[in-house]
Amino acid sequence: MSIWWSLHLRREAASVPLARRLLLGTMETAGVDPDVSYELSVALTEACANAVEHGGDGGRGVPSEAYRVTAYLDGETCRIEVADSGPGFPGTLLPAAAPDAAADAENGRGLRLIEELADHVHFGRTGRGGALVSFDKIVKWRTDAPLALT
Repeated sequence: MSIWWSLHLRREAASVPLARRLLLGTMETAGVDPDVSYELSVALTEACANAVEHGGDGGRGVPSEAYRVTAYLDGETCRIEVADSGPGFPGTLLPAAAPDAAADAENGRGLRLIEELADHVHFGRTGRGGALVSFDKIVKWRTDAPLALT
């Protein structure tokens, strides 16, 4: 069984819960374990919030009004990619190598949270220089899952 969808969303806070609800609905309908679905939805929320907050101009003089979310549910793995056309991650200091946010900081924990919730995470750049956050998680199925592999 394989399902995929892609969204082109405006860089507005209201787009974040839309992506999250679509993911949760897809996972529930497919029969993915609710705990796995929840962890993926939190990671997706953080990646989308990052794109909304930081996925702007990118130094090209043209403000970016959108970002893209793509989700693949294929066999035992779910992969989610969030790409924007902002400035991307700075140089070689990708989030995995960046220092942790201070305990009392209001920002800076989202990418770390994605790393904790997913099985494999990649922070990179799109072909046009924007940020790309890609993460995978092994899927557990409910016993009554209608679309699980048999």
